[in-house]
Amino acid sequence: MRALLKKARKPLLFVLALLPIAVVGGYFSGVYSWEGMTEELKRQVQAQIGDHLSLFYLSTTLQTVVYTVLCGFFGYLLSESIGLMKPFHLQKKPVLAALGTALGTGLLLCSDFFYFRHRIPQVGALYQGKPSFAYWMASVFYGGVIEEVLLRLFVMSLIAWIGWKLFFRGAAAPPVGVLIAANLIAALLFAAAHLPSTMQMFGEITPLILLRCFLLNGAAGVAFGLLYRKYGIQYAMIAHAGAHIVWKLIWIIML
Repeated sequence: MRALLKKARKPLLFVLALLPIAVVGGYFSGVYSWEGMTEELKRQVQAQIGDHLSLFYLSTTLQTVVYTVLCGFFGYLLSESIGLMKPFHLQKKPVLAALGTALGTGLLLCSDFFYFRHRIPQVGALYQGKPSFAYWMASVFYGGVIEEVLLRLFVMSLIAWIGWKLFFRGAAAPPVGVLIAANLIAALLFAAAHLPSTMQMFGEITPLILLRCFLLNGAAGVAFGLLYRKYGIQYAMIAHAGAHIVWKLIWIIML
């Protein structure tokens, strides 16, 4: 029992440190989701909760907290088991790599503004105004931190652990090829998970819409996964949050 508690100590401390971020990210994700809903969808939600909009925000916050606790705890253990959990302190070289990745992926996200909005009318409608405060907060806290816990720390680590145990059981640790494959699969799964909402938004899936979905949601994830693999999850978080900041700053400047 004592050994079990000792093993759980670091994951629990990690989860506790994430809780304030999960609360902020979950709340503002709810606010941003409400801002982006059509009037018809808002009426459907209000038919269930009445005028108590705070219940909607509470549900998104609690959902985020639950996901963060579960994926943070088990993701930490999985990351340790495959040798990817690094000490939680910042070093100059990895920080510079994370900032460079933030700039590069931020510019990639800007393709939505500079390219796709001129070719997909529904995308153009998204850029009629400047990003709201709720969008900023949700992007940095939920997108930058919580998504990295869900996708890299948990999903990527789980895929790598399964690949290791299925195909390289005799190896002391997962081979690099398994980690690369896990990174690619996690990024593709994340992009594919956006297809239902993409279909709902556009009403169809064309080759260009499909390219947008996988480019914006998948390509950057591969870069964040590389940072996680080489330096640690904290650098993937810095890069992801930074990419959103770069993207939105350019968006504001150009409008």
